[in-house]
Amino acid sequence: MRCMTQLTDPVAPHGRRTLALTSLAVLAVFLDTTALFVAFPDIVRTFSSVTPAELSWVLNAYTITVAALLVPAGKVSDRLGHKRMFLTGTAIFTAASLASAMAPNAPMLITFRVVQAIGAAILTPSSLALILRAFAPAQLPAAIAIYGASGAVAAALGPTLGGTVVEFLNWRWVFLINLPIGLTSLWLGRKYLTESRTVQSPLPNPISVITIAAAAALLSLAAVQSDAWGWTGPRTIAAFAAGLLLLVLFVIAQRRSSQPVLNLELFSNRNFAWGNAGVFAFGFAFSAMFLGSILFLTNVWGWSVLKAGFGVAPGPILVALLAPGFGYLAGRIGQRPLLIVGGVAFALAGVWRLLLLTGDPDYLVAYLPSMFLTGLGVALCLPQQTSVVVQSLPLDRLAVGSGVNQAARQFAGTFGVAFTIALIGSATNLEQALAGFDQIWWMLIIGGIATSILAIPLVTGAATIVSPVSLPARSGDTQ
Repeated sequence: MRCMTQLTDPVAPHGRRTLALTSLAVLAVFLDTTALFVAFPDIVRTFSSVTPAELSWVLNAYTITVAALLVPAGKVSDRLGHKRMFLTGTAIFTAASLASAMAPNAPMLITFRVVQAIGAAILTPSSLALILRAFAPAQLPAAIAIYGASGAVAAALGPTLGGTVVEFLNWRWVFLINLPIGLTSLWLGRKYLTESRTVQSPLPNPISVITIAAAAALLSLAAVQSDAWGWTGPRTIAAFAAGLLLLVLFVIAQRRSSQPVLNLELFSNRNFAWGNAGVFAFGFAFSAMFLGSILFLTNVWGWSVLKAGFGVAPGPILVALLAPGFGYLAGRIGQRPLLIVGGVAFALAGVWRLLLLTGDPDYLVAYLPSMFLTGLGVALCLPQQTSVVVQSLPLDRLAVGSGVNQAARQFAGTFGVAFTIALIGSATNLEQALAGFDQIWWMLIIGGIATSILAIPLVTGAATIVSPVSLPARSGDTQ
C-alpha cells in the first residue's frame, strides 16, 4: 500500500493546477458544442447551396466520432501517458478549430469537425485521469465536482455566446474562441502537468478498437438520423441492429482476450455498473431538458435565440455556484444521498413545467423556478455520478474507465436530443407543440426518478470513498 500511495506524491502539490488546466480544456469542448447549435442557422445561410439536411453533418459527424472513440482513446491514454494524450488531444482540437473557422466550403467544414471530434475524444478521458492521479481520496469528490461544473458554465455561456457572436460577428468566431483557451492549456499544461501512465499496459487490439468504434458510430448514427429516417424506418432499424450486433461481438471478444480494450471486470464493481446506468438515465433527461428549454422559448414563446440563451442561463449558473460545495459535502457523507435528492429535484422541475407552462409567456412564475430546480438537480447529480464511477477505477484503467463514463453520457445526450426533436418536430400548430413539450417534461420526471432509484445500490460514504491508488495492484499496474 505504501508504494502505491507514493505514486501520487509527486503530483499532489500540482492538484489545483491540474484541475484548472484540464477544466479549461474541457470547457472549450463543451462551449464549442453548445454555442455551435445556436450558430448552426448562420452556417446554413453561409453555405446556402447546400441543404440543411446535408449541413446537419457539421453537428452529427462530431457527435458520432466522439462517441466512437472515447473508449479506445482512453485505453491508449492509459498506455502512452495521460499528460501526453491530453496535450495531443488539446492540440488536435485547437488546430481543427482554426481550420473549421477558415473552412471554404461545407465538405471541408465537416471534415475539420471530425478532426476536432478526434481531439475531444482524446483529451476528455485523459483529463479526468490526470485529476484522479492528482488528488487525495477525500479531495476527489470536490475536485470532480469543480471539473463537472465547467460543463455547466459552458452550458450557461454557450447559447448566449453563440447568439451574441452570430448577432455581431458570424459563426466562424465560435471556433476562433477556442484558440486562446487551447493555446493556454497547451502552454501551461506542458509546464505544470505531471505525466502518469501504466507502463506495462498493452496497446489495444486493433480489431477490437475498430469493433467498438463501429458499434458506437452505428448506434449514434441511428439516433442522430432518426428524425430524417424515422424511428421505424429500415435504415434506422438496420443501423441499430448492426450496432448492437457489433457490440455483442465486442463483449464476446473482450471476455476471451488476454489484452482487452475494455476489461469487463470493471462492471462487476457495483459503483461502476450502477453509476454508469445512472449517468445514462440522467444524461438522457438533461439533454432533453436543455434542448427542450431553448426550443420552447423560441418556438412557443417566440423569443430570439439570444434572449432564450439568457433565459436558460440561471440554471447552469446555479450549477457552477453549487457544484463545488456539494462536492465537498459528498466527500463527507458520500454521493448517494445527494444523488437521491438531486434526482427528485430534477423530477420536480418536470412536474412544475407540466403544471404551469402554457403558450402564454410567464417567465418569472412558470419558467424561472423550474430552471432553479433543474440547476439544483444537476449540481447534486452530474458531478457526483462521475466521481462515484471513476473513484472505483484501478490504476491501469483510469482513462479507459473514464472513457466509458463519458461515452455513457455522450450516448445519453445523443439519444435525448434525438427523442426531443422527434417529439416536437412534426408539430404544425401550438396545441401539438405544447403536447410534444409535455412529453419532454415527462422525460425530466422519469429521468429524475430513475436517477434516484439507480443511486440506491451505490456504496458511498466517507468510509468508502477511495482513490484508485488504494486499490490492490492488478496485472499491468505500475509498481
